[in-house]
Amino acid sequence: MSLDAPRSGAAIDIRHSVVQVNGAPMRLAEAGTGPLVLLLHGFPECWYSWRHQLRALAEAGFRAVAPNQRGYPGTHTPAAVADYTMLHLVSDVVGLIGALGEPNATVIGHDWGAPVAWYTALLRPDLVRGVGGLSVPFSARAPVPDLSAARQRYGDTFYWFYLQHRGAEKDFESDLSGAFRRILFGLSGDNPEVRRLLIPHGQRFFDGWINPEQLPAWLTERDIAAYIEEFARADFFGPLNWYRNLDYNWALVAPWDGAQITPPAMFLAGDRDPVISAYDTSTLEHSLRGLIPNLRRFELVPDAGHWIQQERVQLTNAALVEFARAT
Repeated sequence: MSLDAPRSGAAIDIRHSVVQVNGAPMRLAEAGTGPLVLLLHGFPECWYSWRHQLRALAEAGFRAVAPNQRGYPGTHTPAAVADYTMLHLVSDVVGLIGALGEPNATVIGHDWGAPVAWYTALLRPDLVRGVGGLSVPFSARAPVPDLSAARQRYGDTFYWFYLQHRGAEKDFESDLSGAFRRILFGLSGDNPEVRRLLIPHGQRFFDGWINPEQLPAWLTERDIAAYIEEFARADFFGPLNWYRNLDYNWALVAPWDGAQITPPAMFLAGDRDPVISAYDTSTLEHSLRGLIPNLRRFELVPDAGHWIQQERVQLTNAALVEFARAT
């Protein structure tokens, strides 16, 4: 099958290419011309997660680019775990802006892509017209390393600890269809239960996750097939290495402890997102405004889950277009 996203009406074509970023290949999808908007995916995703937003932004007069980030299919996958730190990921974004011949970008990230977007804005505000996070808010640096903080709060069955170990890759690689069906449904607003991301000792990652007989309305069998085709060309070593640098990242970003994100910003998430359930939503907006003084939009979408840009396409498209136009 073709990995081109489904079309509607007089749709704009999505173009695929591989560009050299800091001397290494990066696979990307793009649509449109105009000011650059970068769309950074999360785990376990790829450019296809932004299929709806690529065309919406292109139709609104932007050059929308969704790369497969470091370690993902078609993009540089270093052999060393230590080559997947936040500074490497931000360097990739900075290098991509330059490789595309653009002076700056509006940078939007979802899930793991959100911290990459936030830190790009923090470290290189001169390159960022605006920054947006979907699902994962910017957080102040904790007083202890991230894994220690997670152990204190959730215990040692929190999924971060499971993913530290080599071999966790097989939970995803051994059944790509089952993995994507389970995780896309399981973390969505359509799952009656807001999923707790705990892996009891002796269990595998997807034990207890529902493999839905019928997919939710926002997700099709064609979408599942597209994810499978994309990840059939790669393994999960690279994507999981992002998790294996959590404590290293905590040490590396120490020089920016207490610094504020200054470019215009937005935050969007579903109120049934398991990530959001970890925060006190009554104080989250206030906390974010202390870290991001130019936060222009904060919205928790009722009944939406983790995959906000796929679950609520029209709302997300409108929010991103409005924000990109304002920056």
